Amino acid sequence: MGTACTSDFEELNTDPNRIEKISPGTLLNPIIYEMASFNTSRSNAFTFDLMQVALPYPSTSGGVHRYDISESAGNSTWNTYYKWLINIKEMREAAVAANDANYEAIALTLNAWTYSLLTDSFGDVPMEEASRGAERIFQPAFNTQQEIYTRILADLETANGLFNTTQPLTYGTEILYANEVANWQRFCNSLHLRLLLRVSKREEMNANARMAEIVNNPAQYPVFTKNEEAAILKITGVVPNVSPWGRAIDFTTFRAAGKFFVDNLNDFEDPRRAKFITQARSADGKTLIGYQGIPSGYSGNDSQFDYQPSNVNIALVTAPMISVIMSYAEVEFIKAELAQKGIISGNAQEYYEKGVKAAIEQWGAAMPADYFTNPKAAYDGTFERIMLQKYYALYFNDYQQWFEYRRTGLPELPKGDAMLNDKRVPVRFRFPTTVQTNNTVNYQKAVAAMGGDDINTKVWWEK
Repeated sequence: MGTACTSDFEELNTDPNRIEKISPGTLLNPIIYEMASFNTSRSNAFTFDLMQVALPYPSTSGGVHRYDISESAGNSTWNTYYKWLINIKEMREAAVAANDANYEAIALTLNAWTYSLLTDSFGDVPMEEASRGAERIFQPAFNTQQEIYTRILADLETANGLFNTTQPLTYGTEILYANEVANWQRFCNSLHLRLLLRVSKREEMNANARMAEIVNNPAQYPVFTKNEEAAILKITGVVPNVSPWGRAIDFTTFRAAGKFFVDNLNDFEDPRRAKFITQARSADGKTLIGYQGIPSGYSGNDSQFDYQPSNVNIALVTAPMISVIMSYAEVEFIKAELAQKGIISGNAQEYYEKGVKAAIEQWGAAMPADYFTNPKAAYDGTFERIMLQKYYALYFNDYQQWFEYRRTGLPELPKGDAMLNDKRVPVRFRFPTTVQTNNTVNYQKAVAAMGGDDINTKVWWEK
């Protein structure tokens, strides 16, 4: 499907006046669509299971929800991101050649986004020498995660300065923002906040001061201020912009909602329940019994559950649907954390409540007027409460729930009796075996520097 979609996008988005020459616009839509759709599918296939959103059911043994992570679990992530990083590199080169600052800024933003996902998934990865096969660099050296973050944060700063909202995008209509340059700039700076927060434990990055500078200077660093500005791809269902699920039924087959995910929504009396999951049924399937999930990492056989559990909602992957790249709600939760920790002077409760409201409305649910009168949903002054609601705000958003759990240890996830890996949440993917085989010397150097190639080897920003 991916090849066909990319081909269609290239045909539809080619400037007829530059048919023999690659333009930035030729490359942009395939990058957006293929990256967003891949990330949405991985959110379901990996993040859901690891972060107790949903799990395979029946499932008597093994599985990601039991922390049974295969050596090849990260292969598609590695291969997909590097494939599109090549395209992003070509897009930037085409933008520079065309002297088009806006497309260059977009390319820098997309590059920072993709490299952040890649390095947060694996740790140290090739960057400076990556995507340079044309120069006969086939065994690229690895860059440290600190080097990668230093580069992409600087690139986002550069990109913000390049955006010119008075100049239109001229190479066709792009599918994320329909050529609204101001929203691309907001995405750039919102992403900048996300990545600074990610490395905020590392004092050498001066992240807290830089985040405060962005938050306190909205004229210079505009960020998302409403859902309509968020980086959320609307998948129309019209070829080539189609659902990543060729058959929507595959999303729900042999699947159940996670108990942790469901129980909190029940505690919140949250209107997203009907959007996210179906109601459970009695064992005979005849009676709806409310929203009930299955615990992750459970031991024993499936007969212990005397009901048919809630399932994920097939409407989520049936076009028209959305694919979340970065939400407005995430920005408000970043501000809530910064205020709660005294890094900025704003009101943490206000940011928290804005974040919850945005996260609810993002999925088409109505915000109940009395939502925060519920003590389980109200802001209670704690970091734990902010991160619990942020967990729901990051729903179906690539690996972000996993990354934020690794940064904070929150929300506190229950540990089932049958969980493997000493009941520790894995913190990275192992490098693909092809990297070990085809780039052995550089692989070994990187592994030695990181302290091992293991699912429990913490990356630089976690330490």
